[in-house]
Amino acid sequence: MTPVRTAELRLRVAAKRTIAEGVVALDLVAADGADLPPWAPGAHIDLRCGEHIRQYSLCGDPADRRYRVAVRRDDPGRGGSRFVHDTLAEGDEIVGGGPRNNFPLVEAKRYLFIAGGIGITPLLPMMAAARRGGVEFRLAYGGRDRASMPFLDALPGQVSVHPQDEVGLLDLDALVGEPEVGTAVYCCGPEPLLRAIEDRAAGWRDATLHVERFSPREGALEGAAGPDEGFEVELASTGEVLAVPAERSLLAVLGDAGVPVLSSCEEGTCGTCETGVLAGEIDHRDSLLTPDEQAANDVMFPCVSRARSPRLVLDL
Repeated sequence: MTPVRTAELRLRVAAKRTIAEGVVALDLVAADGADLPPWAPGAHIDLRCGEHIRQYSLCGDPADRRYRVAVRRDDPGRGGSRFVHDTLAEGDEIVGGGPRNNFPLVEAKRYLFIAGGIGITPLLPMMAAARRGGVEFRLAYGGRDRASMPFLDALPGQVSVHPQDEVGLLDLDALVGEPEVGTAVYCCGPEPLLRAIEDRAAGWRDATLHVERFSPREGALEGAAGPDEGFEVELASTGEVLAVPAERSLLAVLGDAGVPVLSSCEEGTCGTCETGVLAGEIDHRDSLLTPDEQAANDVMFPCVSRARSPRLVLDL
C-alpha cells in the first residue's frame, strides 16, 4: 500500500436536516465555491467537530458537487456527534480533510451488502454504482426500529429490511453461511455485527468479505508481540533515530520530535496517520488492514501499531 496524504478542506454547511430518529444529514460544499476533490464509493471525510476530528462516510452521489454525510447522535461518545447535532448549523463553516478510502468497492460478479443502523451510509453509493454497472446485488439492512433507520425511502434494488422490534436480529447464518461463488460481501455497522460476520467468513471458499468499522476490532489494540516494549524508529529522510518507550505511542513520539503526521481517531480505525515502512517488522494493531496487507509489512498506523523488531525505518 502507498500512504495517501489529503489536503485540508474548508467546507460550508449547505443543508442540514433530520432523516431518522437521532440522525441528521449534512450537505457540504466548498466554502470558496470551488469544486471539491473527487471521491469513489466507500470514501469518508474528516470533520473537525469542536475539539474533535471525526470520520463520516460519504453517502451521496460522487458526480455531485457537494459531499453528503449522515451522523447519528452518540451521547455516550466523545462529543463529535453532539457538536454536529447541537452546534453546527446551515451556513456554518467547518474544517474537513480527505476524502480517503479504506473501504473501496472491488469488481465482482455480484454483491451482498449488509448494514447495521448508520452503517448503511457507505453502502448507498456502492449500490448505486452496482446498479449503474448492471451488477446483481442485494441488501440486508438491520436496525433497532424503522424510525431509527436512515434512508429507508432511498434504497435501490433487492432489499430486505430487518427492524429488530418487528422481526428480530439479522439471520446471519442464512445470509452468509456460504455465499455464492464470485460474491463480494460488504458490511458496515456495530462491532458485534462485524465480529459475527467475520466469524462466519472464516470458512468461506469462494467469497470475499469487506468491512468498515466505527471502533477498534476486538483485541486489535493488544498487539501480536505481547506486552509493550520500547523500540527505535529511523526517519529515512534524515537518518534521525527516535526512541519509543514502552508506555508511549509512536505517534506521540513523532509529534514531540516535530515530525508532521496527520492523525484523527488515535485508535487505528480511520487511516489518517498511515505511514510507510521501509524496513523492520511491524506489530500491527489497527482495525483497517487485511491480513494480506499486514503481511506486506509496508505501512503502519503509528497511533496504535508498534514494532516487533528492535528498529523500524519509516518513510518520513
